[in-house]
Amino acid sequence: MQLRFLISFNMSSRPVQLWIKGNHVVMDNGILQVYLSNPGGFVTRIQYNGIDNILEDLNEDFNRGYWDIVWSESGSTGTTGTFERIVGTNFKVIVENEEQVEISFTRMWDPSLKGKLSAVNIDKRYVMLRNSSGFYSYGIFEHLKEWPAFNIPQIRIVFKLRKDKFHYMAVADDRQRFMPLPDDRLPRRGEELVPPEAVLLVNPVEPEFKGEVDDKYQYSSENKDIKVHGWISSESEIDPPMGFWVIIPTNEFLTGGPVKQNLTSHVGPISLAMFLSAHYAGEDIVLKLKPNEPWKKVLGPTFFYLNNNTLLDSEDPLELWEDAKLQMTEEVQNWPYDFPASEDFQKSSQRGSVSGTLLVRDRCLSNDDIFAQGAYIGLAPPGDAGSWQRESKGYQFWTRANDEGNFAIDNIRSGDYNLYAWVPGFIGEFWNNVVITITPGCEINVGDIVFEPPRDGPTLWEIGIPDRSATEFYVPDPNPKYINKLYVNHPDKFRQFGLWERYAELYPHEDLIYVDGVSDYTKDWFFAHVTRKNDDGSYKGTTWQIKFNLDEVNTSVIYKLRLALASANVSELQVRVNDQKQDPPLFTTGVIGKDNAIARHGIHGLYWLFSIDVPGLLLKEMDNTIYLTQTIATEPLALFHGVMYDYIRLEAPKS
Repeated sequence: MQLRFLISFNMSSRPVQLWIKGNHVVMDNGILQVYLSNPGGFVTRIQYNGIDNILEDLNEDFNRGYWDIVWSESGSTGTTGTFERIVGTNFKVIVENEEQVEISFTRMWDPSLKGKLSAVNIDKRYVMLRNSSGFYSYGIFEHLKEWPAFNIPQIRIVFKLRKDKFHYMAVADDRQRFMPLPDDRLPRRGEELVPPEAVLLVNPVEPEFKGEVDDKYQYSSENKDIKVHGWISSESEIDPPMGFWVIIPTNEFLTGGPVKQNLTSHVGPISLAMFLSAHYAGEDIVLKLKPNEPWKKVLGPTFFYLNNNTLLDSEDPLELWEDAKLQMTEEVQNWPYDFPASEDFQKSSQRGSVSGTLLVRDRCLSNDDIFAQGAYIGLAPPGDAGSWQRESKGYQFWTRANDEGNFAIDNIRSGDYNLYAWVPGFIGEFWNNVVITITPGCEINVGDIVFEPPRDGPTLWEIGIPDRSATEFYVPDPNPKYINKLYVNHPDKFRQFGLWERYAELYPHEDLIYVDGVSDYTKDWFFAHVTRKNDDGSYKGTTWQIKFNLDEVNTSVIYKLRLALASANVSELQVRVNDQKQDPPLFTTGVIGKDNAIARHGIHGLYWLFSIDVPGLLLKEMDNTIYLTQTIATEPLALFHGVMYDYIRLEAPKS
């Protein structure tokens, strides 16, 4: 609280002013001045802390602070497309008074622009408030029913800061460090790896970074954790340290639910606000507008916060991070904001709430219903079980249940939703296909709801923890040639580069064999089922074995194998029982997944659950083996075909 008081005490109380100067517009509240191109709506300059521009003025005006969108024609596949910086064609003042300035830069679409620009009307808004050490931005995207169908893999805001000043990056309490320069990634100083986003620093400007790998995906986070991230400038005799922070006060306008992963900040220095991306999900989450489908969505507001050590009365630059977290908490508490002028942004009075209690019914664990402790519970557009993790068009509202399974979701936008949930410790999805209609001011109590996770019979054996992540499995140390010092002795060691190559080094002659009752999945189950590199440089699929004993077998009934995946990337997983050459296999997933989580240092991507009937005739008393074969190993990126397991369980027949 002392830090916040010092800031408030030192802030200017000047009214907010708007200056229109030819091809530029300036928002000024006495604390900072934000310059935007007119009518393009690019942020070209931010004056703060005595610095004429904290943005990289070596870049062109349009390449400092901007919104962008990636789009493709309907029918195209993949997660790439046409990159488009969103250029406004009309400027308008929305609000101008002593307390607030809100300005709009619009870009409208018409059929003459087909194939040239994304088929959406876009309204970029910027807001500055009195006594606020920062500014807000939000966007309103609209596609009319009669317009052509098309795809949107990505929408984001980008800020590129001065590389001569901002050298320290923070994305979490335990994920912050001094960063290399963008120059270090150039061919004369860095060696491009595979995938190309990763660069080995061989001759960096600062020798301390030599031998490290830099990759923007090493700093990704889950949506629920992307609340504040940014940069701290280096101290000098002239300029006290200052911070630039991206604050995202809610996940409601993000896609894919609370554990969808997105980029944050990375070498540049660059900070991002990612609203829509296919990262760690692939084509499944690309926003695909169909023929005759209207769509409209408000993205943001997000807050771009600036602070400095003089205001904090502290000489420790890391206090800027602590202060940014306090500011983030304040922004979260103020959500939904009361200042956005667009009628498309719903204020608190236009929203409703849902509460209730979630219980788990698993009679193999308890005769009584179990409190769904820590369950993820959310409202998302109507769909089917688990559809929320691939949903990209609407809004989502999530919370965590308390120890008694009680939950409350507040400030839900008006509209129609389904209720979804998943519970750590249990496989499967809860989905209530009853449409919940939120109206202004409603308070809906759904009472006790019961989730019955998939279960036929008691557990014969299990591997892992059903938490939609491969975190609990064995993650090797990285090759010393390809290291990121931040993740040495770090809980997130899975973010190190090249861990997929360690598999063949650990299992040079034969693939992984796991023995129930003997093996330890934290040491003996590799975190990713990947391909194997041959001596000639090609790759081949791999077969893992699970060996287990059964005291007795009923050959006339069906056993059940539950196979939960935390990730899949262009993979086909085949299951065989007691016969490695069984043809056809007992089960195949077919080719699934494009989340690329292995290459991007994620410990999970999209969740998959397969329930496989195992005829008792295939089992035998005493020794049994289940063979798991990942078959695909096609170039050019054969090394990244693979799956990550979440949890595996064999169940006895129904009793």
